[in-house]
Amino acid sequence: MTLIKSISGIRGTIGGNVGEGLTPNDIVKFTTAYAYWLTQHTNKRKIVIGRDARLSGLMVNQLVSGALMGCGFDVVDLQLSTTPTVELAVVWEDAAGGIIITASHNPKQWNALKLLNHKGEFISSADGELLLELAEKTDFNFAEVDELGTISYPEDYFQKHIDAILELPLVDVESIKSKKYKIVLDAVNSTGGLVIPKLLNALGVENLVEIFCEPTGKFPHNPEPLPEHLGELSSEVKRSGAQLGIAVDPDVDRLAFVCEDGEMFGEEYTLVAVADYVLKNKIGATVSNLSSTRALSDITLKHGGQYFASAVGEVNVVEMMKKTNAVIGGEGNGGIIYPELHYGRDALVGIALFLSHLSKSGKSAKGLRMTYPDYTISKNKIELDDSINLDLIFKKIEEKYIKQPINKVDGLKIEFGDEWVHLRKSNTEPIIRIYSESQTSTMANNLADKIKMDIKGIIMA
Repeated sequence: MTLIKSISGIRGTIGGNVGEGLTPNDIVKFTTAYAYWLTQHTNKRKIVIGRDARLSGLMVNQLVSGALMGCGFDVVDLQLSTTPTVELAVVWEDAAGGIIITASHNPKQWNALKLLNHKGEFISSADGELLLELAEKTDFNFAEVDELGTISYPEDYFQKHIDAILELPLVDVESIKSKKYKIVLDAVNSTGGLVIPKLLNALGVENLVEIFCEPTGKFPHNPEPLPEHLGELSSEVKRSGAQLGIAVDPDVDRLAFVCEDGEMFGEEYTLVAVADYVLKNKIGATVSNLSSTRALSDITLKHGGQYFASAVGEVNVVEMMKKTNAVIGGEGNGGIIYPELHYGRDALVGIALFLSHLSKSGKSAKGLRMTYPDYTISKNKIELDDSINLDLIFKKIEEKYIKQPINKVDGLKIEFGDEWVHLRKSNTEPIIRIYSESQTSTMANNLADKIKMDIKGIIMA
């Protein structure tokens, strides 16, 4: 069993012993700490919650809502929802915060509490650290019977989310509708199967093939929308003669596309394509994290904008986007953050912007993909003995490549012309994650292997 207490939330496997898995005791403990933390920052007594469709969702949902009511908070329960919908609802409800019950792309045995502030954004690193400290307290005061919170179940938030997307100037419904697209959707049997068909219908897509769209929580494959998990979507796109395939993760904040020939558009290129469209209409800054493809930088510079890289993590991307007043940003895992709607990864607005771009380009999905610089990222890790000094390894690597452009905002990123390698330490294990990018998978792998050899040489010296 696993329980990961981090600044971004509480994530763990369901069951097991208290403190070792995400047990009912742990769920109530951290929910209560979150409620107490909110009382120190606001007089508002309303919290929005929602969940994806995973098997443990209802159980966790009821524990969370009960604990919040016991702390005197009124709960607005969106029930089966998406991460971006809950984020928007926090603002629209003028709530103190929100809790999204989802383990995102993790397998079915996992669940998590994602914690939001009053802006519908993930709480900051500093606030996360404080909340974890509060969770170890045992002297919380709960509400008396006349002061218990209430619970309500609004039913219109998917439509509110869709309506807000349709109002965006860059979403061109008529252009999308004119193409009469046939699209295949894989929603991994979670809440994307409820809202994305509604969105596509509103965008003028009348021919939709749905696979794995029943929100049963029984994931038909690994729920992370990576190429190796999307074989059935690829096959159905080819079999049905569709122009596009769409895949999302269980909480609908990551987005991937499949081209008409069944080939992957590339999760790294979801953001690249959407950014290209936004920048065609509004020149400005873009942001992604240090482990994302340099293609975004290339596209941004081509349009006369400025590119900025943040530390890994949505909170860090959002912070950099605000600092630079970015017009678009996100992560290379298929996460689109469009600030004209809100500062959160949102697959729904990503779909609307991508289809607007695709339809106005006059190209097929494959043709559009071919207009972008072609890079490949290799993701590796090296596991080391507990006795190894990881800080020393990073120092020695930096010294060896001191003449190369180096970024130390988050680990160590070294640029080699059109290639780069990014080294990051695990916070919980003696592991160094090594991401590398080049023009081919062979070249990216070779670069990662070179750094691995450097590390082994340092250890043996």
